[in-house]
Amino acid sequence: MKHLFDKENFTISFSSKKARHQSYAVAGLLALLFIISSFLFFDALYCFVDAIGSIVSGSMDVALLDFSRTLPVFLCLFMTIWAMLLLHSFFRNAYEERRLRSLKKNAIAILCFAGINVLYILIGRIAGRYLSLVEGSPTSIYPLDALLYSLVFIAIGVLALVYWKKGQERLPYVGPSRGPIVKKGRFGYCFLIAIWMLFAFYGFGGFFTGIFIIDFVHGHAFYGIALLLVFFLNFALFACWEFYYNELKAEKREEYLLPLGLIGLCCSVVIVALYFVSLSLDLDAPSNMGFGVLPVAFAASVNIATLLVVITPLIVTITATVKGALLRKAKNDAK
Repeated sequence: MKHLFDKENFTISFSSKKARHQSYAVAGLLALLFIISSFLFFDALYCFVDAIGSIVSGSMDVALLDFSRTLPVFLCLFMTIWAMLLLHSFFRNAYEERRLRSLKKNAIAILCFAGINVLYILIGRIAGRYLSLVEGSPTSIYPLDALLYSLVFIAIGVLALVYWKKGQERLPYVGPSRGPIVKKGRFGYCFLIAIWMLFAFYGFGGFFTGIFIIDFVHGHAFYGIALLLVFFLNFALFACWEFYYNELKAEKREEYLLPLGLIGLCCSVVIVALYFVSLSLDLDAPSNMGFGVLPVAFAASVNIATLLVVITPLIVTITATVKGALLRKAKNDAK
């Protein structure tokens, strides 16, 4: 296992000291944006569930009002995710032309989301949709926090465009640490990665929210612990892919994919089995405490949301294991 963490296996091993520091800074910013996106995603789910609940109860007008009030939460989520894309596409892209083009496009997207959010909140305040800039729901200083957050991202978007305009020859470059760009089936690949990222957001937010919400004393403790492990596994696998696998040299990615897939598959099987054992012993747990940590609604009693969260690690690790085995076989056949 020690050789999996040998520093010579990573792309930054051949980089200069400055490039390594830049790479660490980018990784830190990505981690920060991931954490923020996770909590924003969880807040957006709560807002979405409130609106859906109003529709189910026949109050369409209330649902529209709820959605119109909380739209800035969704826009904050979108621009935070786009900031992650900006970092990915520029600082972690080996292709010079793609780096600049992606930097410009993602900076413009961030400016659009942030600008629309600022205008929406200000117009909403003038039109009376918000009684004040500090209404206190869904957060204690909402929508003022969404307004200030959007202003920060407007500044980020402007700085990114200024940075882009300086020209390629003057831009500091961090050595590529991403895997090779997928050409065949690129849209499907990116779509699946995006879905996996959303489950990782869900897992991170659910894990840390669940620690404070789940009652471990008066009942459902076993189920609660199993559910937290499922949540943890969802974002841990994504973090491993993002901050470990994609930092490996190309030849090491092919070599380590199979063992990493097997390790992840073993962990997934154990945790998923533990979850279903806990569920069989406490069938009422999802409906009694599931809504707090699974804010996807009224369907907690049939475990639809839980099932999606549970099977994601299995799908990911089985896919990685099969792909790793095929790569290993192809390598052996080529010898």
